[in-house]
Amino acid sequence: MDWLLFLLLLLTGRNGLCQREEVCSKSVINSCGDCIRSGPYCVWCKQLDFTKAGEQDAVRCDTRAQLRERGCKSEEIISPETNRSIDKEDPLSSTSFKQQEPVQLSPQKISLRLRSGLPTTFSVSFKRAKGYPVDLYYLMDLSYSMKDDLKNVKELGQRLFAALKKITEYAQIGFGAFVDKTVLPYTNTNKEKLLKPCDENDQQCQPAFGYRHVLRMTPREDEFKSKVTEQLISGNLDSPEGSLDAMMQAAICGNKIGWRNSSTRLIVLTTDAGFHMAGDGKLAGILEPNDEQCHMENNLYTNSNEMDYPSVGQLAMQLEKNNIQPIFAVTKNVEIVYKQLSKMIPKSEVGVLSSDSKNVVELIESAYNRLSSKVTLTHDNLPEHVRVEYTPKCDHAGPPGDSEGVCDNVRVGEEISFDVTVTASSCMEDQTFTIRPLGIKDTLTVTVSTYCECQCVDPQYSSHPHCNGKGRVSCGICSCSEGSIGQFCECSIGDKDERTLRESCQRQNGTECEGQGDCVCGRCKCHTTERGSSYHGDFCECDDEHCERFMNKLCGGTGRCNCGKCECYGGYEGSACQCQVSEDGCQTLNNTVCYGRGTCKCNRCECEEGYQQPRCQTCLGCTDPCQTKLNCIECLGFGSGPFKKNCSVACQSIDHVMVDQSTIQSKKCHQKGSDGCWIKFNLDQLFGVDNYKAEILKQRDCPEPPSIIAIIGGSIASVALIGILLLMLIKLLLHIKDLKEFRKFENEKKKSKWAEADNPLFQNATTTVTNPTFTGE
Repeated sequence: MDWLLFLLLLLTGRNGLCQREEVCSKSVINSCGDCIRSGPYCVWCKQLDFTKAGEQDAVRCDTRAQLRERGCKSEEIISPETNRSIDKEDPLSSTSFKQQEPVQLSPQKISLRLRSGLPTTFSVSFKRAKGYPVDLYYLMDLSYSMKDDLKNVKELGQRLFAALKKITEYAQIGFGAFVDKTVLPYTNTNKEKLLKPCDENDQQCQPAFGYRHVLRMTPREDEFKSKVTEQLISGNLDSPEGSLDAMMQAAICGNKIGWRNSSTRLIVLTTDAGFHMAGDGKLAGILEPNDEQCHMENNLYTNSNEMDYPSVGQLAMQLEKNNIQPIFAVTKNVEIVYKQLSKMIPKSEVGVLSSDSKNVVELIESAYNRLSSKVTLTHDNLPEHVRVEYTPKCDHAGPPGDSEGVCDNVRVGEEISFDVTVTASSCMEDQTFTIRPLGIKDTLTVTVSTYCECQCVDPQYSSHPHCNGKGRVSCGICSCSEGSIGQFCECSIGDKDERTLRESCQRQNGTECEGQGDCVCGRCKCHTTERGSSYHGDFCECDDEHCERFMNKLCGGTGRCNCGKCECYGGYEGSACQCQVSEDGCQTLNNTVCYGRGTCKCNRCECEEGYQQPRCQTCLGCTDPCQTKLNCIECLGFGSGPFKKNCSVACQSIDHVMVDQSTIQSKKCHQKGSDGCWIKFNLDQLFGVDNYKAEILKQRDCPEPPSIIAIIGGSIASVALIGILLLMLIKLLLHIKDLKEFRKFENEKKKSKWAEADNPLFQNATTTVTNPTFTGE
């Protein structure tokens, strides 16, 4: 552990605090302004003779210590200091509130002129005035489940005013009520149910409504009691209520509610149910998001059925914007829900109501004491690239934070303070933001601007000797007159314009002289590097200090760095000259180097694509040579195949021999040739990429030719058999059809009746007629 202690001592000072080293993180520096903007610890030397021949003006930019070490005089160093001025600082009020605006936060206006990235700290004081006015808006849930609670609230006025008088003699109280949106599925939209949404046996019931403002802020107890006594219970269908709708309107309709400008503003929400929030309106087909505007006519929220519920974020923002602190007086069954809501709404409290709301006054008094004893300092409208951190200075301080500072258990009349640290990370001019205690009207306006340009006191004449009489001095560097260019205006551009000359110093339309030289008369004059050598090349693109290192040595100490690449001395190789020239590690069993399928670098084979290290012997990614060399094997061994006409030319890479039995075991092949015969041959890859030795078996496996007579006879027999089968099938189908017709005839014959009837032409006589002419007489 001793080495850990030693390291800790190195990193800490006498007080145990980490010492911050001032470092200037320089980038491209062309002027004093570039230097000031490049880092909080960068300063500029304007001394005329500071730069040496070939040095760029960027060396004028560094930390104060580095410039002093290089010979710059203290009075020649430009380093803008942070400036803080208090524009308004009225003292904190020392007496109680007496119908005049007390000062609870000091100072009230401050201007900061900062170095970018360098923090500055100032102090803010706060003291809560005794007897400060209180505006309390009692917002009650009048759904049917709150029927018993309403009876107690009607008798609440005297006790509630008495509790407020303990706090301040300048108290006002207002009253509002809410249920829910009067559309399905929240409320029964039957006409009769809208007019009387309560139980049928309950005659004391008012029509359904969303939110109604009942009583404007008043200091009169009798007026509060009179208005509240007139209230009747109402009702809806589902359990969650439209409490967020009501709170939003109560917060933003300040003129109608009667909030005073100088007061502690409280909303006391009493309910026994949860709440609807943004998105729930879709259940009723309400898709228009809440616009955070006041929509109140005749004390009724008119857009309840046209606009969705507000989100918790929208409500929290409006409550904070209007300095309103909510107190949620809720029943035990929804305590957890409202405690979670309270975490998302700054300066809010939750208290548990008894079943009949009799303890609401004690609950309000206790919640107010908790709210008033906690001071939270925060900010609004913070500009981009500005960071604020708060450090509370009080007995019960919260941890430092960059969003707010908190002091708890603060007594009325007790003065506390906060250290506020502001840091700007970019250039800006007169950006403002406000710092304020949550729930309090008092604010501190902070105006922030930064130093982005140097304020140098330079000679006004335009022909300074330092610039060869062709320019003026600006913060120690030459600003040339028209027709002259160069570090000291030493070059006359003649009949060419300056743009053309400067373009000739740019490589591929890039930075002039790669930012490592000056364009002098159309040619780059290279600067020296930090180590004293020079940049070189037509565009100063090269230096001899940024090559690869080995063993912490440039080019391994066995080579020379030239324009970013190592040029190795004799006997060494590698990107950093880290290897001795040798082929011992690349030798193969057949005394070749990498089998001719790679190069030996740093005593290691670098194989061609597909071949595997360490010796490039096998190729896992190559095509099977049994297939690629088949045509050559066929023409070399048997004089057939696609290559038989130019076999000697196409197959020069194969050394073959015809054998009865193969001795090569490395690659055995069994392939089918173009004439259908199976060929067996073995391959052995020799030195190089496409160089093989082949042993071809003399005997091929050729299949017997097919019998023509059998094929013809079989074909004729097959055709005859198929014909006979077709005829039999046709005969069968005809027989089935005839049989079907005969059966149909038989069925029709049985149904006919004419065969059983008598023909009237041949009917026997049934009547005897006597002719009177031929009587028996």
